[in-house]
Amino acid sequence: MDEVFGLTPDEVEGVLRTAAAAPSVHNTQPWRFRLHHDRIELHPDLERALPATDPDQRELRLACGAALFNLRLGLRARGIRPLVTLLPGADAPGALAVVRWGGHRDVDDETRALIRAVPRRRSNRKPFHHAPVPVAHRHALVRAAERERSWLHVVTDRAERAHLQGLVAEAHRLQARDPAIRAELTARTGPRTTDGIPPASAGIRPEPQDEWALRDFHATPRTPGKDYEPDPLLTVLCSFHDGPLHDLHAGQALQRVLLTATTLGLSASFLSQPTEVPHLRHRLRRALGGHLTPQTVLRIGYGTHVPATPRRDVTDLLLEPCSSRS
Repeated sequence: MDEVFGLTPDEVEGVLRTAAAAPSVHNTQPWRFRLHHDRIELHPDLERALPATDPDQRELRLACGAALFNLRLGLRARGIRPLVTLLPGADAPGALAVVRWGGHRDVDDETRALIRAVPRRRSNRKPFHHAPVPVAHRHALVRAAERERSWLHVVTDRAERAHLQGLVAEAHRLQARDPAIRAELTARTGPRTTDGIPPASAGIRPEPQDEWALRDFHATPRTPGKDYEPDPLLTVLCSFHDGPLHDLHAGQALQRVLLTATTLGLSASFLSQPTEVPHLRHRLRRALGGHLTPQTVLRIGYGTHVPATPRRDVTDLLLEPCSSRS
């Protein structure tokens, strides 16, 4: 591991380990990094793309945006102000972002709180407690998305909630009928997966009485009477425009929202099916007024402990440096 920004190899490894703790669809972890003494490049790992579930690689970019936020956070926690260029083009061919040295910066209390939340954040697929999320916490999550040039729409209207529930159910049915999507889910879940979603992180098996259509991550059957909460907080993370640049903004917003939720004692999981089916994503956009681009749907509440999902070794995430730019 080389030195970057004057950090020792161990410190660089710690920064990358923080970046790699980001969420991704089915825990694909579709990111790689190229290190130079004066910059870190973030690249997509296209070998980990899901062509059936995510044919436009939008969710891949969302995940890489989340990893980028963690990368920024890891540097800030070490007193470094990161300067980020998104979609750098010829400056770093194939990269989604380049992070450069922006000088020293004192570590503030918010950074300390968020960096402590990184190893505690989980996608919690288990039932939540029947307790409402306070209004002040909701406002904090909305502000977190705004900080990253995105918007978190909180679903409060009953009719809107029912409409979203219908979109989730319809998308779930369509995906369940697609053998290629089912195959991608099966390949990333179950006891034989090495870095996907193991049974311990899969929640509980969906049943017909569940209000929301939930993916079956090959979880264990639930105990009698153990059902999902009747009234989770539902939010739609949105960007202000569509396209790769805005996917990366939304991914950074997603991670700031999730880490902020963790600092508030909240858990979250994804109901992303309607944003993965193009015509239903358009319907969801119209339901939001047509001015926001829905990126994912989050279920938020107070949950019980779940174990972390497995992570790739940092050495597996490194790309060879380009000699012409080293």
